[in-house]
Amino acid sequence: MTLPIPFGWFALAHSRELPPGGVQPLYYFGEHLVLFRTEDGEPHLLEAYCPHLGAHLGHGGRIEGDAIACPFHGWRFDGSGRCVNVPYASRMPRRAAQGPCMHSYPVQERNLMIWAWYHPRRVAPLWDIEDVPELSDPGWTDADCYDWEIASPIQETGENAVDIAHFVTVHTAQAMPKATITLDGHRRETRLVCPIPSIDGEGNIDFAKLEDIHLVTRACGPGFSFQSFSTRLRTVLFSAVTPITATRLKLWFAFTRPRDLSPKFGMLADALNAEVVRQVGQDIPIWENKTFRPSPMLCDGDGPIAKYRRWFGQFYDNAAAHPTQAGPIPACEPRQEPALVSHG
Repeated sequence: MTLPIPFGWFALAHSRELPPGGVQPLYYFGEHLVLFRTEDGEPHLLEAYCPHLGAHLGHGGRIEGDAIACPFHGWRFDGSGRCVNVPYASRMPRRAAQGPCMHSYPVQERNLMIWAWYHPRRVAPLWDIEDVPELSDPGWTDADCYDWEIASPIQETGENAVDIAHFVTVHTAQAMPKATITLDGHRRETRLVCPIPSIDGEGNIDFAKLEDIHLVTRACGPGFSFQSFSTRLRTVLFSAVTPITATRLKLWFAFTRPRDLSPKFGMLADALNAEVVRQVGQDIPIWENKTFRPSPMLCDGDGPIAKYRRWFGQFYDNAAAHPTQAGPIPACEPRQEPALVSHG
C-alpha cells in the first residue's frame, strides 16, 4: 500500500536561501509551488501556475513591491493569491475581482527556516510551530546543516526512531536504552537514558567505565523534531522532514553547540554529529527498498512501533481510511526507546 501525505507544518527552505526579491520554484506535497520573498521581507508560498494562461511563476517570475509578476504577461499577484494588477487591461477580470484566484499556503519563518502548512483539504493550521532557542542564541554556533532526498514516505523514516532492535543490527549499538515517552496531541516527547563511555571534565574518554547520557527529543507534528543532550557534551540537533510526494521526502539536519565548549569537547561534539549523519547513510538503503506492512508481525523487543503509528495516524486526513496501526494500542507507559532518535 501507499501511505498518504500527512498534514502539518513542513520546511521549504533555509531562510538565508531566499533574500528579498527572491523567487524559487518548488515541488512539495505532490504539487508545483512558487516560494517568494517580497521587497518588505515577507515570504509567501502560492500554487505555481498563473490562472491566466498557466505560466509557472517560479520560472522567470519577478518581485514588484509586495507582489510577484508573471513572466508571461506581467499579471501581478500578492501573497494572498489575489490578482492586484493586469498591466494592459482596462478593468480587472470578474473572477480576479472576486478574491484570491491562486491558493496561498500559510507560511511562518522560524528556526532559521521557512515553513508552510499543508492540508489536503486546505484546512487552516491546527497548531503552531515551536521554537528551538539555541538556533538563534549568539552563545551557540552557527548551524551545521545536512540534507538528503530519500525515496520513502515520511512515516517510515520517523518510525525508524522507535524501532529499538535496528540500532543493534544496523548501527551496531552495544545496548538498548530505557526511556519514558509522552504523547500529547500533536506533540511527542521522549526522555532517553543510555550508557556511554565515561567522559571526564577535560574531555578524556574512559572506555572501561560507563556513564549515563540523557537525551530529550521533542516532536511537533510530523514535520520536525529537536533533540538536546544534557551532559558535558552539550549539543542540539534540529531535524525537519517534508514530503515531496507520498513516496519521496526531503530531510534536513542542523546541529549546534555552545561556543564556549573546550577544543576537546568541540571535537567530541563534531564526532557525535558525524556519527549521526553516518547512521542516516546506513538507514537510507533500507528505507528506499522496504515495503510498508500495515499489520506487521511484531515481537516484544521491537519497541513501541504500534504506539508510534497510532500517534502518527492522526496526521492523515480521514485517518480511518488508512490502515497505519499495528494492533491494539495500550495506554502510554515508560518503555524502551532507541539509542538515537535522530529521524523521529
